[in-house]
Amino acid sequence: MQKTMIIIGVTIIVIGLLWPFIMKLGLGRLPGDIAIKREGFSFYFPITTMIIVSIIATILFRLFGK
Repeated sequence: MQKTMIIIGVTIIVIGLLWPFIMKLGLGRLPGDIAIKREGFSFYFPITTMIIVSIIATILFRLFGK
């Protein structure tokens, strides 16, 4: 359990450091991401981005998992 928590923490740190480069790739603004902007209100739900990140994470966990 401790090893898993360390890996998750390191992953979050790496993603945070790489975030400016990730945004340049267009992640977060893909077709299928829901963005509603109105006066005094904005709502953003990146469903397509979440699906792509989930697929990549699944592949990585299967490659490097036990």
